[in-house]
Amino acid sequence: MQFKHPELLYALFLLLIPIIVHLFQLRKFKKVDFTNVAFLKEATLQTRKSSQIKKWLILLTRLLLLAALVFAFAQPFTSKTNSFKTEKETVIYLDNSFSMQAKGNQGELLKRAIQDIITAIPEDETISIFTNDVTFKNTTIKAIKNDLLKLEYSSKNISSEGALLKSKTLLKNKSNTLKNIILISDFQENKFVVKNNLDSLTNLNLVKLSPINKNNVSVDSIYISETNPTSIELKVSLKNNGASIDNLPVSLYNNDTLIAKTSVELKEQATTSFSLPNNQEINGKISIDDSSLQFDNTLFFNINKASKINILSINGDDDTFLKRIYTNSEFEYTSTTLNQLNYNVINNQHLILLNELNNIPISLSSALKQFSNQGGSITIIPSKSINRDSYNQLLVNHGSNINNLVTSKKRITTINYAHPLYNNGVFEKQVKNFQYPKVNTFFNVISNSLSKVLQFEDGKVFLGQKDHTYIFSAPLNQNNSSFKNSPLIVPTFYNIAKQSFKLPELYYTIGKENTFDIETTMQQDAVLSLVSEDVNIIPKQQYFNNKVVINTSETPLKAATYSIKNKNKTIQNVSYNYSRDESKLVYKDLSLVKNATVSDSITEVFETIKSNTKVNALWKWFAIFALALLIIEMLILKFFK
Repeated sequence: MQFKHPELLYALFLLLIPIIVHLFQLRKFKKVDFTNVAFLKEATLQTRKSSQIKKWLILLTRLLLLAALVFAFAQPFTSKTNSFKTEKETVIYLDNSFSMQAKGNQGELLKRAIQDIITAIPEDETISIFTNDVTFKNTTIKAIKNDLLKLEYSSKNISSEGALLKSKTLLKNKSNTLKNIILISDFQENKFVVKNNLDSLTNLNLVKLSPINKNNVSVDSIYISETNPTSIELKVSLKNNGASIDNLPVSLYNNDTLIAKTSVELKEQATTSFSLPNNQEINGKISIDDSSLQFDNTLFFNINKASKINILSINGDDDTFLKRIYTNSEFEYTSTTLNQLNYNVINNQHLILLNELNNIPISLSSALKQFSNQGGSITIIPSKSINRDSYNQLLVNHGSNINNLVTSKKRITTINYAHPLYNNGVFEKQVKNFQYPKVNTFFNVISNSLSKVLQFEDGKVFLGQKDHTYIFSAPLNQNNSSFKNSPLIVPTFYNIAKQSFKLPELYYTIGKENTFDIETTMQQDAVLSLVSEDVNIIPKQQYFNNKVVINTSETPLKAATYSIKNKNKTIQNVSYNYSRDESKLVYKDLSLVKNATVSDSITEVFETIKSNTKVNALWKWFAIFALALLIIEMLILKFFK
């Protein structure tokens, strides 16, 4: 028990007054004559005994009455902790990711959580609430009630570390403040690894909301498995997290028109395929029916009008191997010698290859520098008898220098598997032992900025890359190298060309860094926009002579097929889908989290917080006790004989 005004307890010394009055009060008894002396003694003894009992009872009641009044004015109270003396703050993280679409005992987890928050928190209490995409700082439930009721699901995700870090930023930097951080989520395995590194004045409360049904079916991915002159085979991958399904309908739409439908038997994974006509634009959508999570029941994709990558090869040696790689179905390949080069076609290219030229004229070097500055890609294959000064004049802008010729056989043994040329499924696994290509002679390429794609056994560079320029350090002709006969030749040159002009893929994932190129010519200050129904986005973009490089990461936020427009003119389409990371309903075990309160009820957490800081006032009980003692004293005085 504690007191609001403990200084008033000094008044308890006043209890000495009734003690002094009762102990030292001297009364003179009057003598009354009686004829029977024996009877007089007995009466006197009885009167003295009764008087003593009455005095002590009155003394006790008065002492208790005075003490009760002193305690009542000192305002005693009880509390579980000393937190009532401390200023309090509350920050709530409400997970509104797509996995919160799952249904609990009282409906969707997110919608039920919002109702519980509105009910559990007093309307005028100052709090801070943030979700994956919205923040309400130092506000009240009354002020944001409508915003919470309209809260939508978000494709964005915040890790547990991110949620705790943001919670700290929303707390005031005050000492001796009791802070409550409440994380409300389903705590999926792939999202949350909670580590409590908070101080002693910060209480971490974890509210884990669990769905009733953990079954979920999703359209995981699609890809083109085969292409021929008349048709395209589209593969659809489906995943199931739950009981097996004997017959799951899968529908294919072009815009809003149903063009094909099939069904699959689905245990954990299954694939099905659709045949589509080649060279036809399709704004596609794969759809299934599943009553659990809704966000992964649809996957958008698009097939645009076929575009080709323009490649110009300026040859000083045979280019037959390039013609075999750069086929007419995907590339517009042009071959020329240095003497027959038409400089006017350079700016129309996406990739220019210098195939073992002995000399690079100043005019070509200047044209290539301008081409590179405009986003064009260059691949340099030196000849054995190069004019090093002419090559270095071109390479000076890339911080590289071709040095002396080394006439020593070397094997190409090291592959940079993380490089963009090889990290897109070229290799199923990292190969340590294979038939290493060899060279008889090579140049020492000196550079501090080249990214090493392929290396010799001594660590020197065979193929290096800087920005959009690729540099080989050795001639590739049959007399000098076996690289043309190596399995590396096709993916290396094919991916160099593919990355010189990144055609939009079948679809992109929202929230990831996505880059693609659009071939178009634009007026000055014009911009491209992504348009879908009522959504109009101007993405990050960079304009070059014959293309626009578009980069998206945080936008768009909605899964759909978007039209890429230059003013009102549609150039082509691009599709975006939500990540499937949340499709698997597997959840974190929170029992291992230390120094945190774990609950499955929002209401229970807030009741616990209130009870920990609740003050139980006792002064009323002492006032009632004092009144009762006053009545008891009056009864003693009146009825005690």
